[in-house]
Formats: sequence, structure tokens, C-alpha cells
Amino acid sequence: MKYLFTLLLVFAPLMLQAASADEAPLRLAVFQIDATPPLGSPLCNGAVQPAMEIVSPLTARGVVLLGAGEPIVLCAFDWVGIGNGSYDEFRRSIARSVGTKPARVALHALHQHDAPGSDFATEKLLATHGLSRQFSNADFDAEVMERVSAAAKQSLAKARSVTHVALGSGKVERVASNRRILGPDGRVAIQRQSSGGRNPAARDAPEGTIDPLVRLVSFWNDDKPIAVLTYYATHPQSYYGRGGVNWDFVGMAREMRENSLSGLPHIHFNGAGGNVAAGKYNDGSKEKRPLLAQRLADGMERAWQSQKKSPIAAKDVQWFVKKVPLPVRDTLVEEALLAKLQDDKQPKRERLRAARDLTFVRRMNGGHQIPLSCLKLGHARVLHMPGELFVEYQLAAQRMRPDDFITMAAYGDYGPGYIGTKIAYGQGGYETGRVSRVAPKVENVLMDAMEQLLEVHH
Repeated sequence: MKYLFTLLLVFAPLMLQAASADEAPLRLAVFQIDATPPLGSPLCNGAVQPAMEIVSPLTARGVVLLGAGEPIVLCAFDWVGIGNGSYDEFRRSIARSVGTKPARVALHALHQHDAPGSDFATEKLLATHGLSRQFSNADFDAEVMERVSAAAKQSLAKARSVTHVALGSGKVERVASNRRILGPDGRVAIQRQSSGGRNPAARDAPEGTIDPLVRLVSFWNDDKPIAVLTYYATHPQSYYGRGGVNWDFVGMAREMRENSLSGLPHIHFNGAGGNVAAGKYNDGSKEKRPLLAQRLADGMERAWQSQKKSPIAAKDVQWFVKKVPLPVRDTLVEEALLAKLQDDKQPKRERLRAARDLTFVRRMNGGHQIPLSCLKLGHARVLHMPGELFVEYQLAAQRMRPDDFITMAAYGDYGPGYIGTKIAYGQGGYETGRVSRVAPKVENVLMDAMEQLLEVHH
């Protein structure tokens, strides 16, 4: 009996510690900063007019989940993309500020084109060839990185307990349409871009392959909502390229929903919309922007109304990471890219493209791996993916676990550019042309990784 009592004295504190760890309360912190670039800054990585006026502010916003192991951060920027060196540095900075690992930080862009893009490595490379600040405003990017990290840290003091999570979905009418319209020969016959409605053939063609649903995840403290996350797959452009910094129709829809829910923090993520845009329903006129915004907001409202709450605890939350090397397409040769970058007779836009291609090629050839991640919330799973991913990946993920709630945020590491399906690379079209830096076998790499992240067992 004395021996048993001694054992209890020794192991009771350890048993209590284990129990308390299992029963740690799940909490959520919300943060947001202004991420609007100063006038004169490059927009869309130098592909459009620089910032001439501020039409609407840009934001970086996110949440920190606490209690399920080390903190988990989900963050979305109103920027065109954050890639390569910037993707690594931003995640490291945010992780440091909240006391977690970079692998537990999911960082995404909404891909508005009248917005900056950040890539410290490419900007540094360009600066050595006399092209500084043509691609990005690296000083401003670094300032924003510090501010978003500080905001994430400061938010921890105001974290609130999470007792329930709610899941919902709603159909979005007349916004998304596939950009690649195939002809009888199976190749791209019409390239329907964001304002494709100007072309009668593009306007009259079917929507094509899309995901029509906006999906919603909301966190609750009993009967009080704390924050809502939404996910929808489409390019977010209505019109762009005129130097007017703005968050476009996705930002407008997000603001509408925040206002209708009395300021409830709303973080929106762009799904796998690489080959999806509003082209069937948009002719690029200014009148279309609020119309598209209202249609998306209506879908978000349907998702909100459809949501079903269920209790959640820290033990129901898990985080999975899978790092993958992405195959570089054979048309990208390091020596040829360097020669183009060094040739001052080349158009500036070609030299900028060569630099970002070269940065990605060197990273992949040097053994760098890009992290994919999955947040598990009970029966819900949120995948975090890189690049301008084709919508087929999002639909495939949903088929992998048809009985569960599966949603996706793409536009993570912007380095790879467009990521098509294997068959798409033989069909022609813009997305699988020069703007994709990966080889067709990327499909096998990502599909295998998604199966692992979603714990699919054959």
C-alpha cells in the first residue's frame, strides 16, 4: 500500500499535466492591418500601371488559433501574391511574433491585380541588374511584414474562447466561369479572361468547370460569433491596370458582409481559381464591379444562413504539413534566363519575368520544398495550397473525402505561378504557357500530397 501511495505521489502531477494539456481551452485571436502601398509603388509585380491613386484600402487580416499545440495562424492579404523569399520571410516573422513554427503559418493572397506583389529574392536579383523597385517596393513590404507580425502578437492578449465551430456553403450565381474554352479538337479555342464578356463568343459559351459554392467556417463563443472565414475560387478582377489601388469585388463583398454582421471580423480566402474568372459575366465596365460584389455577398449570406454549429475543443483541432519539391518545366533553363535578365536590350517586362522565373528555378534546383498544409476542425478540413492552382485540384480534394466538409485556400507561395493539370499542358492556352513555371507531372506531386494531408486510405 505504501508503494502504491508513493507511485501516486510521483505520477499524479504528470497525469494532471497530461489531462490539463488535453483539456486546454481552444481560443481564437483576430488581427488586421492596413497594407495599402504608397503612391508610385509597382502593382501586380510591374505588369500594370504603378499606384496612381487609392480607390480602396488594402488589408492583411487573419486569425490565430491557440490551445491545439503551438499556435496556428491563417492570414490573407489583399495583394496579388507573396512568393519565394517573401513567402518564407513573412511566415518566419509572423511565427516568431506569436511563438510558433513557420510551418504552422498559412499565408495567402487574394490576387487582386491593382495591388502589390512581394518577392524579396526576385527584387534583390533585379536590383543587381539596375531594375530596383520596378517589380516591387521591398522597403514597404518589409514594413508591412513587421506590422502584420506585431498585430498578430498584440491580438493574443484579446484571444477569446471557442466553444463551437459552424460550417456552411452557398451557391454564388453568375460570377465564376472557366477561362479555358475547348474546341472540338480538345485544345483551348477561346481564352476567356476576367473581362471576357466583351467577346460575344466568350460571353455565350458555357460556364465550364468551376466550383459554384462559397464555403464558410465560423468560430463561436457559445452564441456569440468571433470570426468568419470564407473561401471562393475565382480570379477577383472586374477591371484593373489603371493605377487605382483597390481590393476589387471580393473585398467589396467581404466589407458588405462585415457591415451586415455588425463588424464581425471577416477573413476571405481565394480558392483554386487559376483557371476561373468572372469573364462570362464581366465586360470590364465600372458598373460590373458592385454587381459582382453583390452576387458574391449574396452567396456568402446563403452560406451564413446555412451554417450548422457543433461543439469543438482543442483536441478536435489538428495541423498537418507536407513539404513537396515542385518539378520545373523544361523550357526554363537557368543560363538562358540569366542571359535574358542581363540583356538591357530586352523589354523591361521580359527582364522582370526572367528574374522571377530564375528565382523559382534556382530555389527548386537547389532542393527547396514548398509546404502544403491542412487544418482539421472536427469533420472539416481546410487545405492550404501554393500558386495559381487550377480548380480541378479543389474539386478533386472534395471527392477524396465526399462525406466531409472540405475547402481550400490557394495563392500561398506565389513562386510557381500557374499550376495546371497534366492534361491542360497539352491543350494550349495562356495559363499553361509562359506563366506556369512547373512541369505537367506537378499534378501527381500535388494529388499525392493532398491525399496524405486529407488522410485518404486506399
